[in-house]
Amino acid sequence: MSSTNEKRKSDLDWAGKPFVRELLRVSDMVALGLMAADEAESQFGVQALSISWNTERIHADGRSESSGRSPDICLEGADIRRIPLFSASNGTRAELSWRPGIRVAVPGAGEWDQFLSDVAHVAERLLERDSLAHSVHRLERAEHVQRALFAIANMASSDLDMPDMLRGIHEIVGWLMYAENFFIALYEPERDSLRFLYFVDTVDSDFVNPDDEIAACDLPGSVTLAMLRSGESQMGPSAQIRAKLNIARDERFGPDSEDWLGVPMIGATAAIRGAIVVQSYLPDTRYSEEDRAILNYVAQHILTALERKQAKTELEKRVAERTQELARANEELQLEVAERQRGERLQRALFRIAECAAAGESMEDFYASVHAIVGELLNARNFYIALIADGGQELEFPYSVDEINPVRPRRPMANGMTEYVLKTGRALLADRASIDALVGSGNVQRFGTRASYWLGVPLICNERTVGVLAVQSYSADAPFTVRDQELLTFVAYHIANGLERKRAQDSLIHDNVELEARVEERTRALAHANRDLTSQILERKRIEARLTHEAFHDALTGLPNRALLLQRLGTALTRYQDDPTRSYAVLFLDLDRFKVVNDSVGHLVGDEMLKQAALRLASACAPYMVARLGGDEFAVLIDNLPEPKLAIHIAERVLEGLNDPIRVANKEMFTSASIGIAYADTHYTRAEELLRDADTAMYRAKARGRQCHEIFDEQLRAEAMRALDLEGDLRHALVRREFEPHFQSIVSLETGRILGYEALLRWKHPTRGLLLPADFLNAAEENGCIEQIDWQMFAMACEQAQRLPESTYVSINVSARRLRVPDFDEIALRTIENSGLQPHRVRLEVTEGALLDQPEQTREILLRLRQAGVLVQLDDFGTGYSSLSYLHRFPIHSLKIDKSFVADLATEGSSPAVVRAIIALAESLDVEVIAEGVETPAQRDALLALGCTIGQGFLFSLPTLIDDFPAETA
Repeated sequence: MSSTNEKRKSDLDWAGKPFVRELLRVSDMVALGLMAADEAESQFGVQALSISWNTERIHADGRSESSGRSPDICLEGADIRRIPLFSASNGTRAELSWRPGIRVAVPGAGEWDQFLSDVAHVAERLLERDSLAHSVHRLERAEHVQRALFAIANMASSDLDMPDMLRGIHEIVGWLMYAENFFIALYEPERDSLRFLYFVDTVDSDFVNPDDEIAACDLPGSVTLAMLRSGESQMGPSAQIRAKLNIARDERFGPDSEDWLGVPMIGATAAIRGAIVVQSYLPDTRYSEEDRAILNYVAQHILTALERKQAKTELEKRVAERTQELARANEELQLEVAERQRGERLQRALFRIAECAAAGESMEDFYASVHAIVGELLNARNFYIALIADGGQELEFPYSVDEINPVRPRRPMANGMTEYVLKTGRALLADRASIDALVGSGNVQRFGTRASYWLGVPLICNERTVGVLAVQSYSADAPFTVRDQELLTFVAYHIANGLERKRAQDSLIHDNVELEARVEERTRALAHANRDLTSQILERKRIEARLTHEAFHDALTGLPNRALLLQRLGTALTRYQDDPTRSYAVLFLDLDRFKVVNDSVGHLVGDEMLKQAALRLASACAPYMVARLGGDEFAVLIDNLPEPKLAIHIAERVLEGLNDPIRVANKEMFTSASIGIAYADTHYTRAEELLRDADTAMYRAKARGRQCHEIFDEQLRAEAMRALDLEGDLRHALVRREFEPHFQSIVSLETGRILGYEALLRWKHPTRGLLLPADFLNAAEENGCIEQIDWQMFAMACEQAQRLPESTYVSINVSARRLRVPDFDEIALRTIENSGLQPHRVRLEVTEGALLDQPEQTREILLRLRQAGVLVQLDDFGTGYSSLSYLHRFPIHSLKIDKSFVADLATEGSSPAVVRAIIALAESLDVEVIAEGVETPAQRDALLALGCTIGQGFLFSLPTLIDDFPAETA
C-alpha cells in the first residue's frame, strides 16, 4: 500500500513540473522538438539536440512517407548519439539525436530516462493523431474519386453524343477540384498533331473547333504540347512551366494562368494519347500534389470513355476502308500471281545453275548450260561471258555466242562497254542513243558491230568484280527493259557463285592430285624424322632433368633454393594441419658482416666463402634440408620435429660449426651467423608466412649483437603488427592532415624579446594522442612517406606563420632527402609564395649530415635560396663533423649549439670549453649563434657569460599550436 502511495505522489510531482506541464500543451512535433532541445540544454548540458520523425503515408499518386526534424539542424559525426524513441508497426517512428555538450550535468536517478520517456510518449501521441486525421481525409477523397469514376463509366455506356458526354466529364472533374477552365486535347502521334476535343475557358474567348487538327510545328510555344513531349504531368504557374520545359511565350495561346495543371492520357500500350488540363487565373486558387494525383488517375478513365465512344465511329470507317482495301487487294493479287509465276521460273533457273555447278561437266559445258538457262528468261541470242584474266591486265571471253561476231578473242583491257561495267561495278542498260552518247563522251570505245540494245551486269565473287555477263540485240524490235536488267542482275549473282564453285571444284581436283604426291613424299620424310625425334626426346628428357635440378637448386652452392624450400615447407605445413603431432620448424640464417668480405676482397673470394659456409651448414644440419635463399641468407627446414629443443640444438651446432676460420685464397676469414627460429603454428596458412616470421626473429638476433639465435614469439609478432599499423596510420595521417606544426620561440637572452620561432613536427594521432618525431620518423623513412610529410609540414608552417608577428621569422627543418631534389629551391620558394609569406621571414634548418650528400648540388641550392631571401641555419652543431670547411663553403647564416652541450653548462664541475669554442668560431666567421635546450636560468646566465645572446628552450616557451598562442602574439 505504501509503494502505491509513493508512486501516486511521484506522479503528482511529475505532473507538477514546468516541463511536463508544457509538454501537455504542445500541439505539434516542431514545437515538441524545440521544447525538448531547450530542456536538454538547461538540465543535462546537451548543446545540440534534435528529434527526427517519419510517418508512413500513402498518397493517391503512390507517394509515401512523410518525415521531419526539429530543430532543423544537421547532426553528423562520430560523436553524435542517437536513441530511438519509439517505432510503430505502420512505419511511424521517431528518434532523438544529440551532441554531448562541454558541461555535463549529473542528473538524479532516472531523470534522463524520465525525460526520454516523456518526450517519446508525447511524440507518439502527436504522430498517431496526425496519422488518424490523414486517414479520414484520404478516405473522403477516395469516396469522391470513386463516385466520379462511376459517373464517367455510366456516361461512356450511355447514348449521349460526344459533346454532351464531354460536358458531363467537365462537370465531374469540377466535383473533384477547381475546373472552371478545362480542356481535353487528343494527340495523333502518326501525324504529330493536336485536336482540342473540348475547350472551356473563362478568360480566353477564342473559339476552338474540335474537328480541327493543329500540326505540332504550328504550336512551338504550346505548354500542352511540351508537357506531352515530356511524358510527365506538369503543375505550377504557366510561366514557370515554360521555363522548366524550355519553351518561349506565345501570345496566340491566351493569357498566363496563376496555376496550371496538366496530365497526359496514356493508352494501354504506354503511348501518350492526349492530355487533360485545368488552370486557374485566381491568385488564391492553387492546385496541390493531391489534385495532380487525382487528375492523373481520372485521366485514364476519361481516356477509356473517349475510346469507347470513338470505337463505333472508327468501326464504321474501318468497314468502308476495308471494302476499298479488298478491291485493291484483288488487283494486287492478280499482279502477285503473275510475279509468282515469274519467280518460280527464276527459282527453277537458279536451281538448274546450282546443279550445273555441282555436276562433273567441263567449264565449256557449264557456260553453255548457263546460256540456255538465261535464254529461257529473256532474249539471249547474243550472249557472252567476259572474265578478268590472271594479272588483271587482259580480258578473256571463255564463252561467246553472237549472230554477227561469233568469235571474241582475248584482248588487253581497253575502254569498251565491258570494261565500263567492270570499272563502275554496276549494271548498264543502254539503247543505241545511249551507246552513241557514251562513245561520243569518250567514256567507251566501240568493239565489233554496233548493237541496238546492250545489257551487261557485273559478276561479283567475295565482294570483288571478276567479270561481266552481257546480252545484246541488233534488232530495234527486241529491246531490253529495266525488269530484264533486274532479272539478269539477280541471276548473275548466282552464276558468279556457281562459276566460283566450278572453278574451286576443278582446282580441288588438281590440288588432290598434287596432295597425294606430296603425302607420299611427306610419309617418307616422317619416317626419317621419327627416328631423329626419338633421339631428340631422349636428349630433351636429360635436359629437362638437368633444368629441373637447376630450377630448384642454387647454382653457386648446389643447395636447394627458395622455390624448393617453399615447396617442401608447404608440404610440411599441410601435413601439420592434418596431423598436429607432426610438427616442424624453420631456421633463418644470415652470415654476419659478409658484405665487408665482398667489399674488401671481392666477390670471387666471397663466393668461395659462401661455398665453404654452405658445406658446414649442410654438415651441421644433417639430415635436415638446408637451402640458400640468396646472398648470404640460408634457411633450414626441420620437419617431423620431435621436440622444440632440437631446433635450438641445431642452431647452436650451426654457430659452433662457423667458429673455425675459413681459408680462401691463402687468407683466413672468420664469419658467424644470426639465426631466427619459427615453430609450426595453426595460424600459418602459407609457407611464406613462416619464413617471414623466422626472418623477423633473425633481425632480432642481429640487434642483440649477432652470433646468436632468437625464437619468434608473440612479442615479436606484436612488434611487427605495430610497425605495420604505424605505416598504415602514417598513410592515413597524410590524407587526413593529422601532422601539425608546433611553434617554439627563439628569444634574445638579454632582453627576452622574441626574434623568431622554430616549427616543430608533431603528429596528432587519433588514438595515441600527440606523438613526437622520434615515435614515427624511422617508420616514415622506411615506407618512403617522409618526403610527403616534410612538404606538408613545410606548407602548413608557412601558412600559419602569417599569423605570427611580422618582426619574427620561422625556421623549418629540412631533411637530407629533400635536399637531394635538384629543384628543391624552386619548390620551396613556390610553396612560400603560395602561402603569402615573405621569403625573408623563412629560415631553413639543415644538419651537417645533409651537407655531406651531394655537397656541390646542395651548395648551389642554398645559394639560390639565400639570394631569394631565405636564410639557412645549421642544426645540432657539435654533434657531427663540426667541420670548418662546411661553415666556410656553404652560405650558413646561423648555427645552433646542440642542447647536450647547453645541458652540461648547469652541471657543477662541467667545462664550457666546447661551447666557448663554437661561439668563438662563429664570431670569427660572422655567423649567428643560437643555443638550443635552455631550460634553467643558470644555463641562460652561463650562455650570456660566454657571449651567446640568442637561445630557445622550455625556459622561454613550450612548443605550442598557433591556435593556442595569446591573442596579442598571434
